[in-house]
Amino acid sequence: MSCELSYILFTPYTIARSRTGGVLSRLLVRLDDLELVGARMIAPTAELAEAYARSQTDHMGADDPVAKMKRDYILRTFSPSAGRRHRVLVLLFRGKDAASKLRAVAGSVFPEKRDLANSKGETIRDTYGDLVFDPNDPSRVEYFEPVVFTPVNDEQCLDDLRLFRDFFAGEPNIVENMAYDNPEKIERTLVIIKPDNWVVPSSRPGTIIDMFSRTGLRIIGTKILQMSVAQGLEFYGPVEDVLINKLGPKFGADAADTLEDKFKFTLSEEARGEIVRAFGTAYGKDQFNQIVGFMTGVRPDECPIEDRDNLGKSKCMVLIYEGEDAVKKIRDVLGPTDPTKAPAGTVRREFGSNVMVNTAHASDSPDNAKREMGIVKIEQNRSGEIIDAFLKTLEK
Repeated sequence: MSCELSYILFTPYTIARSRTGGVLSRLLVRLDDLELVGARMIAPTAELAEAYARSQTDHMGADDPVAKMKRDYILRTFSPSAGRRHRVLVLLFRGKDAASKLRAVAGSVFPEKRDLANSKGETIRDTYGDLVFDPNDPSRVEYFEPVVFTPVNDEQCLDDLRLFRDFFAGEPNIVENMAYDNPEKIERTLVIIKPDNWVVPSSRPGTIIDMFSRTGLRIIGTKILQMSVAQGLEFYGPVEDVLINKLGPKFGADAADTLEDKFKFTLSEEARGEIVRAFGTAYGKDQFNQIVGFMTGVRPDECPIEDRDNLGKSKCMVLIYEGEDAVKKIRDVLGPTDPTKAPAGTVRREFGSNVMVNTAHASDSPDNAKREMGIVKIEQNRSGEIIDAFLKTLEK
């Protein structure tokens, strides 16, 4: 049996050292025939850490040295310390031989006792991991950082998926594990890595996260989102008024000027006013429908009302960042709406195409962040449902 849904965990060290984006880039590029279908930030309890640590020896053997090393690492770093639980990122990938392909990209924990000069950087662990042996006793590991965990076989894959499904059911999608010295200064902001980054497998989503990491903010929540048309209409509702009432007259005036120039004809004031109103309103509405259509994969004017709550056809990744001045810090790195006017080194300058296909969205105020988090239902995450649906297919 081939496990066609599998997971990869980013360790607390990987997240704390802001290597999340780099590791994600490697995964997306190397796993071009698998689909990223779920993402969830969790804070393991002592019980989950113990169960996951036990999974290593259960499936690799109690006497296996690598299993023991992994077990000890999980107990030490995944378990709460000083009363605080630590962040772990869970990603779900779906496709043929998902479990074995994830193992290959992650790399072996204990491939060989390579020295620094002979490291190749082919796998995630080759690039980001550490395995240091005692120079006086080559059989003893002095330091071990595996960066990621993924199941060693299909049996472990299924057992661990059941473990995570049950854990997800009782936990919030936002990790609240930090006590700040000045909590009144702490903000949360929402980022959406837009559909243009997911059309073809690429390193772009990971690179964008890597660029945001320079803010020093913490990622406390994430999810893969297929925005429904209903969500798109609500999310971008304030933009519709701007497009129709503020920019519409400009669009209409441009249309009237174009008509006069083409036909060498001067419109009467009354005719010009009618064209400006009619064209400006129609063009503004069309632009709004294009924006919602881009984010959801379905234009609202082509979507039956009864289908507006269905999952959209386009994929996004939602991230929640937390820290002092979170809104401003993220928007500074993101850059202005028009990528052609964005400063060098910003996300939109690097990856945006135009004012609509501009690679990412970020909330423009703490109040808007709360509003937008509510619309995308940030407290809900389909990862558990995806695991449950997969497991049920195996029971039939």
